[in-house]
Amino acid sequence: MMETDFWDDNEKAQITLRKSKHLKKKIKRYEDLVSDHEEADLMIEMSDEEPSYLKEAGKLVESILSRADELRLETLLSGDYDHLNAILTIHAGSGGLDAQDWAEMLFRMYCKWCDKAEYGYKILDLIRDTEAGVKTVSLSITGENAYGFLKSEKGVHRLVRLSPFDSSGKRHTSFASVDVMPELDDSIEIDINPVDIKLDTFRASGAGGQHVNTTDSAVRITHVPTGVVVSCQSERSQLNNKNTAMKMLMAKLIELKEQEQKDKIEDLSGDYSQITWGSQIRSYVFHPYNMVKDHRTGEEVGNIGSVMDGHIDGFINAYLRQKIKVE
Repeated sequence: MMETDFWDDNEKAQITLRKSKHLKKKIKRYEDLVSDHEEADLMIEMSDEEPSYLKEAGKLVESILSRADELRLETLLSGDYDHLNAILTIHAGSGGLDAQDWAEMLFRMYCKWCDKAEYGYKILDLIRDTEAGVKTVSLSITGENAYGFLKSEKGVHRLVRLSPFDSSGKRHTSFASVDVMPELDDSIEIDINPVDIKLDTFRASGAGGQHVNTTDSAVRITHVPTGVVVSCQSERSQLNNKNTAMKMLMAKLIELKEQEQKDKIEDLSGDYSQITWGSQIRSYVFHPYNMVKDHRTGEEVGNIGSVMDGHIDGFINAYLRQKIKVE
């Protein structure tokens, strides 16, 4: 394998071009806000003669404030891949049915968040348990800045509640890990040595045992030097599943390279197959009180039902604000 730098000039040029396009869009949105602000001022001045203008100005001001807040938040997304789609994977931790049920609750929460954000999502890999919950699920989430927002969710999520699976009604603590990667577009390529790849195929099956395939179309890829494992079974074609899994692998290796501050993929080594347990980023307490707390930012929400219905923007915003201060 040639000893070439991971970031070659062509890749840097592509990143610069993408950033330029997104900056131009933000400038246009800012100019629109300034124009609307001037129009609202004019309406307010004219309301002395025509009272109906005041109501219209109020609506315009509400729109300006909402769009300004969105633009302010997006200015915090400065990473090279923040504007891309995201691949979000949830793994149930130790705890049996409780942990698997918790993983499915998080799965539902992120689907609800996508619906509210008007982001599309597609299941790439789903392994259910025959009794309850999911062992693992991977989603492709499509929409501008999907990765930039959802990267705040990466880590271990802790649940405290009265277990529905415990006849004695005891309180249980369960864990699930969430991993988030950028979904790379076709312009981003990584030189991976084929010798470092282990490819396995298996028979895919849908949720609840639906549309069990008669061929081994599902694909699992292991990057031997790092121990990273990705899988995909969303397509009926093995080739399509392999292509999707390779994109997932490349995204994970890019993420690891940046975390380890390495210049080349081949410099990476070690087992990165899952997020480390015991370092939870957020706790969801259903009993003896209702509270969701992010341990990184201190952000708290008492309405846990609202959070589980996908209202997690407060946590995302707090994380992004804190991140920009640190940087």
